[in-house]
Amino acid sequence: MLKEELKRGIITENPLLILVLGLCPSLATSTSVQNGFGMGMAVTFVLACSNVIISIVRKGIPGKVRIPCFIVVIATFVTMVQLLMKSYLPALDKQLGIFVPLIVVNCIILGRAEAYASKNNPLKSLIDGIVMGLGFTASLCILSIIREILGSNKLLGLNFFPGYDPMTVFILAPGGFFTIAAVMALVRYLGNRRKDTKA
Repeated sequence: MLKEELKRGIITENPLLILVLGLCPSLATSTSVQNGFGMGMAVTFVLACSNVIISIVRKGIPGKVRIPCFIVVIATFVTMVQLLMKSYLPALDKQLGIFVPLIVVNCIILGRAEAYASKNNPLKSLIDGIVMGLGFTASLCILSIIREILGSNKLLGLNFFPGYDPMTVFILAPGGFFTIAAVMALVRYLGNRRKDTKA
């Protein structure tokens, strides 16, 4: 079961590469592996915790105010993440900037709260939050590796290709769009090829 859940979160229902959710923070924070991984872990924590709480209180939330209630729960965990980052990872907090508080309205988290946590038990909601968060983190790390190497010729702060002249467009927004499009196309191609092979 765990293997299937991981496959769902990372491959078949990947929030960024398949469902195309969370493009804005992905473009902004995938310029380096540290930023991409940090953002992914922050989203995973908020997603898992908010899914559990929303699942626990879902029957007591009136239908007309469910979205505002979800946002209050999510905002609580985002505040926790932001305070922890400011205390223990100030450099990362400075790099991610406004995108940490904006996790509150991240469509991945709101989407999972509405589509999954509000309809399932806390354990299933926790697993869903973790696997979707890991899928988002994996996507950000892949994008970050490509953009950091091509855009600055570095990986984790170390020079990657001696003598390579980096293409700085890859650490700008146009390069981010191009990288996301190329990775999405590759993932779709491999997915379709796997289906054709099984057929």
